[in-house]
Amino acid sequence: MFVTIREDIRSVLERDPAARSWLEVLLCYPGLHAIWIHRLSHRLWLAKLYLPARWLSHLARWLTGIEIHPGATIGPRCFIDHGMGVVIGETAEIGADVTLYHGVTLGGVSLVPGKRHPTLQDGVVVGAGAKVLGAITIGKNTRIGANAVVVKDVEADKVVVGIPGKPVERSGPSPTAHRPDLDHNILPDVISERLDRVLARLDEIEHAVRGNGGSVREERRWPEPDFVI
Repeated sequence: MFVTIREDIRSVLERDPAARSWLEVLLCYPGLHAIWIHRLSHRLWLAKLYLPARWLSHLARWLTGIEIHPGATIGPRCFIDHGMGVVIGETAEIGADVTLYHGVTLGGVSLVPGKRHPTLQDGVVVGAGAKVLGAITIGKNTRIGANAVVVKDVEADKVVVGIPGKPVERSGPSPTAHRPDLDHNILPDVISERLDRVLARLDEIEHAVRGNGGSVREERRWPEPDFVI
């Protein structure tokens, strides 16, 4: 147990530059407190002591603002940073070295009993306010951008942005267990990039038409937007 607690504290010191000491992490990080209480409630759940397990998880929610169903499976060194408003459903499965930020929901989309919540593989990072919904799998080392809504499986080593979430290739070095991908400021603008490609292609077509003796009515050109997507 003490080895696990040391690993948890070390993972926070590695991922949060605001953490100054072991004692500060031990006393002042509700995300860790929620995980530790969950481990107790999960053991009660596995022992079919459902009511005590739910009561303990309810107590953790009241103390930390983080709601974790006792049936959820959470791997080692999971770090819930800030944590307020995080919801993790009954059949959610979280691998090792996963990082969740405040407002994250790992939710279900079905009333049918059985697996109905997401599976997050090792090293996944889920940004603030993101929603991962349904019995889907998020591949290893994938980063989900803030406020994204993910409803389909995502392969490993992707970056997911938008509503609904769209996976794109990561640029830069691959993350490791001790160096996760926390570059939340590097998020591709998928819609804007695709629109730029469409407009560039239209320009090529217009030049080709003019070169062949044709003409293009200027009023049909797309006006420049007065906002940024």
